[in-house]
Amino acid sequence: MLVTPADNPYEEPRSGRLTAWGNALLGGFAPPDNAAAAVLGQDESHRVTGLPGDAEGDLHGLTWALGRLRVLGVTGLRLALPAAGHPLGLTGPAEFNARALGAGEAVLAVGAPLGLVPEIEVFGPAGDQAVTVLWRCSEVREAPPADVPSLHEAERELADGLRETTALLARLDVAGAGPEALRALEAYRRRGHSELLAPGYPPRAVRVLESARQVTALLSIASDGHGAAVSASEMAARRTALAPLQRTARRAQVAAYNALVDERRD
Repeated sequence: MLVTPADNPYEEPRSGRLTAWGNALLGGFAPPDNAAAAVLGQDESHRVTGLPGDAEGDLHGLTWALGRLRVLGVTGLRLALPAAGHPLGLTGPAEFNARALGAGEAVLAVGAPLGLVPEIEVFGPAGDQAVTVLWRCSEVREAPPADVPSLHEAERELADGLRETTALLARLDVAGAGPEALRALEAYRRRGHSELLAPGYPPRAVRVLESARQVTALLSIASDGHGAAVSASEMAARRTALAPLQRTARRAQVAAYNALVDERRD
């Protein structure tokens, strides 16, 4: 079963892990094996294919692939979290954008026109599942990524969005939804975020990312039907109202993951 970040909004996108720890490695803040292990996380395996010079079907481990990217001139990685009608972080061409949109995420290299899109597959029964990830590398257009804010801009937008979210969720009676909403909130909190991002990232980026993920979790609870609205028309109106806040949260996540690259560039 192939999955995308939308399937579990409480988990860190794997493109985020690769961006953060790839930047830590490329910036000299983490050794290669540590960075590769952090990207792997609890997954069974990650493989990379399609790097320049590869023959068809060549597969590489993360440590080798990150080293190869550095040899190719890559100095940093940037996250993309596109959604329908919002190619956030992408540069083209259309074929790459379509694959990234299908996955809901991608990583773009800085210093070489390359991008990676994950194919995430889940095996096994519930409670005993294994995850494998295949990163497909291909050329991308050298252009400014679409709609990516600065960290300062994202923090300001997110602060406004948090206020709007709190007021909106109160009106939707999400807080009073009962045990189902409480379980969803507790599931988010239990995951813990003891080490957001990776070594070398500024504290401000960590704060922005945690706030963005909190908003994303709350919006997921609201859009899944927790709360007072129960009819189809009410749920459609709720999703329409939440859409701008979801966009704000995604923009803030991208800005946070890209902060180490942007800080070095500035």
